[in-house]
Amino acid sequence: MALSSFDVDEPRWDQTTFMGRLKHFFNITDCRTALLPDSRLDEAKALVESCRAGSIPPGTTEEQLHYAKKLYDSAFHPDTGDRMNLIGRMSFQVPGGMAITGCMLQFYRTVPAVVFWQWVNQSFNALVNYTNRNAASPITPKQIGVAYLTATSTALATAVGLNLYTKKAPPLVARWVPFAAVASANCVNIPMMRQQEILNGIAVTDENGNTLGHSTKAAVKGITQVVVSRITMAAPGMIILPIIMQRLEKYKFMQRITYLHGPIQVMLVGGFLIFMVPAACSLFPQRCSMAVSKLEPELRDSIKSKYGDALQQVYFNKGL
Repeated sequence: MALSSFDVDEPRWDQTTFMGRLKHFFNITDCRTALLPDSRLDEAKALVESCRAGSIPPGTTEEQLHYAKKLYDSAFHPDTGDRMNLIGRMSFQVPGGMAITGCMLQFYRTVPAVVFWQWVNQSFNALVNYTNRNAASPITPKQIGVAYLTATSTALATAVGLNLYTKKAPPLVARWVPFAAVASANCVNIPMMRQQEILNGIAVTDENGNTLGHSTKAAVKGITQVVVSRITMAAPGMIILPIIMQRLEKYKFMQRITYLHGPIQVMLVGGFLIFMVPAACSLFPQRCSMAVSKLEPELRDSIKSKYGDALQQVYFNKGL
């Protein structure tokens, strides 16, 4: 293929299939990209923008264009084109998530430890949710603060309450408390952080990216899918790993190295997240679609009056 006709925004893999999206997200959640300096990321952005403008530097290969797009997608917001903060990027989910989740699973026995690690986790989640929001719907500092406090309070109330409630339950049940807290907090944190989209709607477009209006129903659909994805991302590590550790801790060699239980859990969580981060992101297309017939009556009638029956689907960025 001639590079002069190379479309850098054309997905490298089929985004209508789970496997195509999985390959895409394995590519952009590669945690090695989090180690690259900003100057390298800016070079990749410049190359992508040059390609979009039809001015590809001489000597540039197709592989270099694909790699530049990988770095661009991993570090720059799809709506604004701005470089995202490092901790909020999906490429940082594995190193950041494995450290925090491993510590939540290890330090679950005492209330102070539960409170501290749930607070750290919700602070991390709030930053990730804000970074990966649909940037077409701005949110005020006050709304960010309310969302953060509400989600943190939910996580702490769930974790501390269940921690006290499970004192007489089998040990394995107590090990699952962190997951219950994370799941419940995600159901609050993400909608609260993206409340502007629910209140005012999310921008919907036609297939060519032309804005048609704003839809609250589209926002609810997109945010619901993100909540499901985030809980799915955490579930295998936080449900299966406690079972593994419960059995391993019965062996004498594990009882002799209790000081290594924390690092072991961190590494094992990392093993789960390397696969689960791209897999969970791939559950639903990032460019979400919705039937015109399911939109709000006003928006639906507006689209019908302008396009008739020629337009059956609208599209929007659901965020991550």
